[in-house]
Amino acid sequence: MMKKAAIVGERQAVLVEAPIPELKQDEVLIKVHVAPMCSEYKKFINGTVGNCLGHEAAGEIAAVGGAGSHQVGDRVVLMPLSGCGHCALCEAGDYIHCLDNKMSDCTMSQYIVKPSFIVKKIPDDISYEKASLACCALGPTFGAMQIMGVNVFDTVLVTGLGPVGIGAVVNARYRGARVIAVESNEYRSQLARELGAVDVIDPRDPEALAKIRSLCNETGPDYAIDCSGAVPAHRLCIDAVRRKGKIAFVGESHVETPVTISKDLIRKGIHLFGAWHYNLNDFPKIMQVIRHSPLVEKMVTHQFPMSRIQEAFETSAQQNSVKILLKPWE
Repeated sequence: MMKKAAIVGERQAVLVEAPIPELKQDEVLIKVHVAPMCSEYKKFINGTVGNCLGHEAAGEIAAVGGAGSHQVGDRVVLMPLSGCGHCALCEAGDYIHCLDNKMSDCTMSQYIVKPSFIVKKIPDDISYEKASLACCALGPTFGAMQIMGVNVFDTVLVTGLGPVGIGAVVNARYRGARVIAVESNEYRSQLARELGAVDVIDPRDPEALAKIRSLCNETGPDYAIDCSGAVPAHRLCIDAVRRKGKIAFVGESHVETPVTISKDLIRKGIHLFGAWHYNLNDFPKIMQVIRHSPLVEKMVTHQFPMSRIQEAFETSAQQNSVKILLKPWE
């Protein structure tokens, strides 16, 4: 048996016992050392009962199902979600878009089983804690910047400074790009300034669009990345980015954003992308960011033993944090 986190009611989290997952062919069993918290606090606030929480982790391989490149004892990062491992998308490294992608992970637990092809070895000089940032903390916006080609000559607008948005600031600064951010949370706004954002604008400011343009010679930023999923932020990205600019939507939303094809896309000539994760072939590159960026350490604001899961969720729900790391064996 093992321990895992569970939400049992509105703002109530506990640890429960569960069987250790069974291992199948081409899978690995991982002893989880670090499980970052992401958007699970929404379930905590709403009282969405369940014991399958978390989709990010770093840990140690405890068993392997069949022959392969992984061995017991390997230190690894567990990519979020899953895939079939055999389709063209999976073979190209874009497993996240696999039609057979399984949408549930349970990384807030002591053990988890994963397909071996989406488990990546951690370099010896990188800790479990830092390596775990290669999932949602840095991964989605790293993938977005790879697609768009962000570099040192560019200005990037980042809307929404939750953990993913703060990761966007870190990724952009590592590439030498200039960053303008949009956020109303003062804690995260101040952190973005410390990370090198040239300005952080409150989205409630009626002059927000004008202020963004004033920082870009009135033409607008070269790129925009939304990490909030908010419709007003989507529109701000579309309206603010320069002509022929590029936009990546990372924050998820189930509300329709109004887009006028002629005015917004054709005549302005912008490129609009959806970015969920990064191509697995780029894993060595994201490890370079983690290894060399002096800003990465600022992303981990709290660490909790999983035995203090209630306190961890309460901290996450307050939104005065960036990445909170759980330690399942403490």
